[in-house]
Amino acid sequence: MSSLKPLRPGNLIGLDPQEAARRLAEHGPNLLPGGVPKSLFAIVVGVVVEPMFLMLLVAGGLYLALGDRAEAAFLLSFVFVVIGITLAQERKTQRALESLRDLSAPRALVIRGGEEIRIPGRDVVVGDLLVLHEGDRIAADAALLDGHLDVNESLLSGEAMPVTKLPGKDTGLLFASTVVTKGVGTAEVSATATATAVGRIGQALASTVEAVSALQLGSRKLIRNLTVGGLLLATAYCLLSWLWDGHTFLESVLSGIALTMAILPEEIPVILTVFLALGAWRISKHKVLTRRVPAVEALGAISVLAVDKTGTLTQNRMQVAELATAAEIFRDAGAEDLPESFHELTEFAMLATPLDPFDPMEKAIQSFGLRWLTGTEHVHAELAAEFEYGLSSDILAMTRVFHGKSPTQHLLATKGAPEAVIDLCHLAAAECEAILRQVEAMAERGLRVLGVARGEWQGTQPPQSQHDFDFRFLGLIGFVDPPRADVPAAIAECRAAGVRIIMLTGDHPATARAIARQVGLSERPEVITGPEIATLSDAALRERLRHIDLCARLQPVQKLRLVQMLRQDGDVVAMTGDGVNDAPALKAADVGIAMGERGTDVAREAAALVLLDDSFASIVAAIRQGRRIYDNITKATRFVFAVHMPIIALALVPTLLHWPVLLMPVHIVLLELLIDPACSIVFEAEPESTDIMTRPPRARSESPFASANLKYAVTQGVGFACILLLGYGLMLNQGTDFPQSRTAVFIALLLGVFLLTLANRDLSRSLLARNAAKNPWVPRMFGGVVAMLAVVIGVPFFRHVMGLAVPNAAALAFAALMLAVSIVWLEGLRRMVWRFRHSLAGSG
Repeated sequence: MSSLKPLRPGNLIGLDPQEAARRLAEHGPNLLPGGVPKSLFAIVVGVVVEPMFLMLLVAGGLYLALGDRAEAAFLLSFVFVVIGITLAQERKTQRALESLRDLSAPRALVIRGGEEIRIPGRDVVVGDLLVLHEGDRIAADAALLDGHLDVNESLLSGEAMPVTKLPGKDTGLLFASTVVTKGVGTAEVSATATATAVGRIGQALASTVEAVSALQLGSRKLIRNLTVGGLLLATAYCLLSWLWDGHTFLESVLSGIALTMAILPEEIPVILTVFLALGAWRISKHKVLTRRVPAVEALGAISVLAVDKTGTLTQNRMQVAELATAAEIFRDAGAEDLPESFHELTEFAMLATPLDPFDPMEKAIQSFGLRWLTGTEHVHAELAAEFEYGLSSDILAMTRVFHGKSPTQHLLATKGAPEAVIDLCHLAAAECEAILRQVEAMAERGLRVLGVARGEWQGTQPPQSQHDFDFRFLGLIGFVDPPRADVPAAIAECRAAGVRIIMLTGDHPATARAIARQVGLSERPEVITGPEIATLSDAALRERLRHIDLCARLQPVQKLRLVQMLRQDGDVVAMTGDGVNDAPALKAADVGIAMGERGTDVAREAAALVLLDDSFASIVAAIRQGRRIYDNITKATRFVFAVHMPIIALALVPTLLHWPVLLMPVHIVLLELLIDPACSIVFEAEPESTDIMTRPPRARSESPFASANLKYAVTQGVGFACILLLGYGLMLNQGTDFPQSRTAVFIALLLGVFLLTLANRDLSRSLLARNAAKNPWVPRMFGGVVAMLAVVIGVPFFRHVMGLAVPNAAALAFAALMLAVSIVWLEGLRRMVWRFRHSLAGSG
């Protein structure tokens, strides 16, 4: 049994908006000590300890020791270029994360100028009136003026039990960052920011520490293994060059460094950091806020989407559509007056509802009653409830108790699930069956149905349960909440994408079926209910869930079990929720999705994503974006491994064959200036594939670093490397001098990097085809390649440093031939693999 239900006084005005703005300017935002972006010094230190940077410094020092000052100056100057690129990438990522933090900042409902408005928590000032509901995180220290709250203060005290708050000097103190677990109230802000109890303790609650994603963990392991292997290979190569090939020790070390730089795929961490952060920013453009960036990678793998009906599939614009008694039915549409026979039903539905409700159904009851009964004796605005019995898992009904004509007489008003209210009324079996038939008929029309009853009680000590009262059943109220217009198309898109949708609702099974039919959610009419779920073992429930898409009469706590069973069955589960009790299920899901408009702060904080508009279509848009982001990470990873193969081969093989060394650190650094932007900019901006929402979700175990993806990349790169080495060998064999040979190979290699970019954009299209979905960065990258070639060949200083020459006709012809053969190789490989995959798919 709960105690007094608060009624907020209607004369609260709050601060004038201009005065609130003045106080905000004077005292600053209501922010706790939090995380700050990485400083310039921290970024530079991070670059300095990177293996690639250390190798640049060592190579520059070795060039100085060999007396090659131009090469040393060129190489060491790239230290600043690398720092500049890193700063730009870091800042781009930081801006994306900061914009997400701004969106995810706590919100507060305040009264200003006599109106309730929702503002960012940072804009709350001393003197503001906070309106607090169940699930809200309190924005600032405050004093409770009105109402009755239970507050979880474990953040401050470490005690998990909620603390009861009543108006008063000692009993009404509320603290910032604590959570309202029950009740409604109004409080006046007494302290903000660092002046709050939490601020004085100095906890950096506002800071956001991003978890490491599975992709990032996988990439770190891969890079660690490649680094160890690369260092061992480079050391062996260095010794071989020195002892067997006759080079000096310093020249051999330089060759070893060049090979190590060629082997290390240091672009992979950049790809993951930039793609996930910018992906979260792009998803926010679709009204979906990413609270935890690693959730972005799980979006593309979602196979089951468990969604609330109300407000997600429907508009959450609840209206009373029908009233039903045993004798007659009233339909609101087109009615001119409310017959007298329905006045008592409406009166007690209003009494069973708070005057200032938060729930949409309760708001609809009050609005309906005031519209039809204002001016009659059936409206009791002055009547305050003594206490109430709240909804519970045992009784899906609530009872409000009012004073009667004497201190021992009491009036009871009850509303709730029809089955529960019928049970409270202890009706005869025939009467129960007749009412349930009415409920079924209303639910089949898509209405949410509540039962209403009244009762009288005499006494001073209230009983422990509502069952101990005597009630008289008054009738039924039917609510309509139309489906969102964009839901049927979004559901069809999900089904085409192989994403199964399960509806979770506390409504009657027939209502769930009716809404599912209207939006095209499922062709399977079977429904499983909360009471049925409670009787099933885990194994039996898993089996039932494979064949059912509608779950009705659910308790919030049952959602956690449903999510766990679906995940145990191998599904990647996304779940929506809005209440305090949804938080455990939101955390347990692979992707928890909270409602931004009607959700509680607790639900939003437990979720990985927040729907800013509560729309189902936004979830589908996020899944589409998640698939695009994952696809682009896969493409970029494939490109990185493919492009490193020719660099490794050109740095290693010439020495083994006693040919002049082709690639030195200066060449590899120049190539990295092309490869890095291709990864972090070109592939990140790649548009989605045409089949992105017509293919099934990827397997949970699938990864960009899977052997199939890397084998294809390595095959691409090795084939391209063989073509370049064959061309190099032919030129040397024909007596072409070394600078001309190196220049021809370098031209082919640089343009080949661009070809590999094209080849890995879309395996379903020819690399030279004009893709229907344009990427503006592709022509810019080509311009960059041409400009880079023009500078390193056309400017004498750079030409000398790189050991190149102005190409003659023969060198240009060889370069063109190598590129032509490379195009044939890349296109032939693409077609062969594409046909092989399709033949496997067809046979499967």
